[in-house]
Amino acid sequence: MGYKHRLFLSLGHRGFFNWMDDATYLKIAYRLTMGKKLDLEHPTTYNEKLQWLKLYNRRREYTDMADKYKVYDFVKKTIGEEYLIPLLGVWNTPEEIPWEELPRQFVLKCTHDSGGVVIVKDKDAADREKIAAKLRKILKINYFYGDREWPYKDIEPRIIAQAYMTDESCVELKDYKFFCFDGEPAYMFVAKGRQAGSEAVKFNFYDMDFRLLPFKNGHENFTEPMEKPLAWEEMKRVAARLSAGIPHVRVDLYDINGKVYFGEMTFFHWSGMVPFEPEEWDRIFGERIRLPEKTAK
Repeated sequence: MGYKHRLFLSLGHRGFFNWMDDATYLKIAYRLTMGKKLDLEHPTTYNEKLQWLKLYNRRREYTDMADKYKVYDFVKKTIGEEYLIPLLGVWNTPEEIPWEELPRQFVLKCTHDSGGVVIVKDKDAADREKIAAKLRKILKINYFYGDREWPYKDIEPRIIAQAYMTDESCVELKDYKFFCFDGEPAYMFVAKGRQAGSEAVKFNFYDMDFRLLPFKNGHENFTEPMEKPLAWEEMKRVAARLSAGIPHVRVDLYDINGKVYFGEMTFFHWSGMVPFEPEEWDRIFGERIRLPEKTAK
C-alpha cells in the first residue's frame, strides 16, 4: 500500500471525507490502492465486484450478520447454539465490565469493530485501564467511513466478552475462512502466526478438496505442510448453510479438536482493496460472484 493510499484511508477513517458520496470515495481509494480505474458498470474481478456490492447490495439483515453480538441470534436460528463460542456478557462502556465476575481468561471485542480484539490471558495481571482506553477509542469509531463497508454503518457500538479458547496448538486459535458464493463454499484460507504480530502472519489458500492454491493475497504463504482439519466436511456444510442466499460472504469458522465453532461473517474480504498475486486469481474469484439486482445506492 502506497503512502497516498494510507493517507487517504487514514483521513477517511477520521471522518475527513464523510461528505463524499460512496461511489466517488471508492473510485479514488481503488485507484490509489490498485493502481487502476474502478469499473462499476461492468465489474469482472473479485475486488471490483466487492466495491459494486458495497454500493448496490444493501440488505438490512447484513448489518445484524456483521454485528458481533446480534449475529449470535442468526447463527442460533440457522445452525444451532452448539456452534457458538460461549458469550460472557455485553456492555455499552468499559466501565460496565464486571471484571470480578469474569473468568481468568476471556476475549473482549467491540460489536462494530474489525480486528480490534483484546485477549485477556490473566485478568489479575491485565492492565485494565489500558484495555479500557483502547475500547473507549474503538467505540467512538464508525468503521463504515474508512472503506465504505456499509453493514458497519448502523451497528450499535458495544463490547462483548467471549470465552477464551485455543485449538490443538494450545497457543492460538486458527480460523478457517470460507469464501462462499450463493451458499456454495468454493475457497478457503487459513492464517498462521498471528500471535507473533502482523509481520509474522502468513496465509495459505485451498480449494474444497483441500488442495493448496498457487497464489498470494495480503500475506506471504507459509511453507510447512498442513493436514486437513478433522471437521473439514462439517465446516463446509456449516459455511454453506450460513451463506445461503447471499451473493458473497466469507464465513470464518474454528475447528477445535474436531468440533466446529462460528467465528464471524465478513462481507468484504480485505475490503476488496488488496491485489492477488498472480492477478488472474482476482478474475477467477470474481467469476464466482453473480451480481444481484441493485437494492440501494
